[in-house]
Amino acid sequence: MISNNSWQDKVAIVTGGSSGIGHATAQALAERGAGVLITGRNAERLTDAARAIEGVQTLQIDSADPDSGKRIVEAVLNRWGQLDLIVNNSGAGQPMPMGAYDANAIKNMSDVNIIAPSMLVSEGRAVLAQTKGAIVNISTAVSRNAVPMMAHYAATKAALEHLTKSWAIEMAGDGIRVNAIAPGPVKSGALTGMMGLPDEMAQQIEEQEASQVPLGRRGVPSDIVPWVLRLGSSDNEWLTGQIITVDGGWADRS
Repeated sequence: MISNNSWQDKVAIVTGGSSGIGHATAQALAERGAGVLITGRNAERLTDAARAIEGVQTLQIDSADPDSGKRIVEAVLNRWGQLDLIVNNSGAGQPMPMGAYDANAIKNMSDVNIIAPSMLVSEGRAVLAQTKGAIVNISTAVSRNAVPMMAHYAATKAALEHLTKSWAIEMAGDGIRVNAIAPGPVKSGALTGMMGLPDEMAQQIEEQEASQVPLGRRGVPSDIVPWVLRLGSSDNEWLTGQIITVDGGWADRS
């Protein structure tokens, strides 16, 4: 059981924390007494998040920057001097039919979805070892099924899931637990934001996905946050290397 005060005086990094699942996760952690640093590229969204979440700290940074991991960890240590949780929530995705494959777009997805969390984990390992901390990676249920035009997004997230399992074994000796969550269709603004789709197309996709979810609706960030808290909590001592799919049954539909 996760205690109500398990986050008091703990410190967390939430990448991509200015909207969607990241924002909701940061808010939940802060409300439970944690110090939280959120990152993002959009200064206005970060400012709005800082106003909405009392005590949260922000860092404007592009996860595709190869030095982002070092700068994020330095910012946390300069502010709090410790680190208990990394939530690798930042993501990059873009629908691409095969005839429109773009090397730069594919590289950006790889940079954000694979390289960025790798470098952040590498930079944060030593300080996480001091607190016997945790890492929670945010993947996607799209990696469970083939979805048209989403091949590279799914592939890079599948790579993150494999990294999750590898890191769990590699860092077990440090007492660091590493797990991932694979959300299904969640209403978080990703279609118009990360995916860059027009509003009308995004609405059509949302309606189609909702009709495909066996539990009858798209998810919302609050469906995912409890799992981040549970997997990241120090009360969870014996679960590592797992990928938890939270999708209303979407990935298992026939």
